[in-house]
Amino acid sequence: MGFFRNQFSNVVEWEEFRDDMIFWKWNNREIKKGSKLIIRSGQDAIFLNNGKVEGIFEDEGSFNIDSEIIPFLSTLKGFKFGFNSGMRVEVLFVNTKEFTVRWGTQSPVLIPTPQLPGGMPIRANGTFNFKVSDYVTLIDKIAGIKQSYLVEDVKIRITSVLDQLLMKWISREGKDMFNLQANASDIARGIQEDLDMQMMDIGIGITGFQVMSFNYPKEIQDMITKTASHEMIGNLQKYQQVSMTDGISSGKVQGGGAASDMAGMMMGMNMANEMLKNMNQNNQNSNHQSSNNQGNNQSNQNQSQQQNSNAGASPSSGGDGKKPNFCPNCGAKNEGANFCPNCGQKLG
Repeated sequence: MGFFRNQFSNVVEWEEFRDDMIFWKWNNREIKKGSKLIIRSGQDAIFLNNGKVEGIFEDEGSFNIDSEIIPFLSTLKGFKFGFNSGMRVEVLFVNTKEFTVRWGTQSPVLIPTPQLPGGMPIRANGTFNFKVSDYVTLIDKIAGIKQSYLVEDVKIRITSVLDQLLMKWISREGKDMFNLQANASDIARGIQEDLDMQMMDIGIGITGFQVMSFNYPKEIQDMITKTASHEMIGNLQKYQQVSMTDGISSGKVQGGGAASDMAGMMMGMNMANEMLKNMNQNNQNSNHQSSNNQGNNQSNQNQSQQQNSNAGASPSSGGDGKKPNFCPNCGAKNEGANFCPNCGQKLG
């Protein structure tokens, strides 16, 4: 008896587990009395009967099926294991972790833009995240007809619609077609919302979507780089001067040719202009200093004349404010009057 009992018992577990496998189905075998269910970390086990969910078990560990599992099944809780018969059900093991997948456009996406009638050919790359969100929908749309489902299957499904979503959201959010990276977060957010709506139909939720970079054709990228260098230098004239100087220094522009002559002439004119500007500035500073010196000299002369005028006042004329004792005109004695009492001469 013991020999047959051991022969009929079995273990229900995820036998072909892979990190990139979303679900795997244990089926086409009978579960005998004494069987064990093993659920590992990051797994859920779903018991199915005729395509319908009988029970979902999320706790990891080893469980006795007839005593710890069957009593919790919706329609099979009254099932009794017989000696020679078993319970034929399916067990779907689901990977509960969040998956991260890299994506990239297979070919350039032509984005409508006024600058280019045929559209701007753009490539992009990044990552997206997803996980199983609805077991019932997953079973109804995918697991009911598949033995397993891989991350690659989801990636193929998403990349098949990604070009259209990129075109939609770049056209909507890409205000500056030559600087899409500035709007990358808004573009990614819009794409994630649309993808989540589409993948919801198979029980999968898009939990994140990122655009790492946008790539332009080489000719357009060179133009963007050149334009950026112009902005960094400040103006086109200075950029041309620097480029010509670099060409002469590196030997790319050598003597004897028209380009070299033009370069030398440009450098000579620039040097002459700089010298003239410096000379004009020095002359202006010199004239300003001379004007200041002349003003100072005139002020000093006026001050000296004033001092000499004050110093030259005669005591007899009353420059010091005192009245003379005798009239300077007739010699009559003065008794402190302002005018001479004899001849009327002003004394003060």
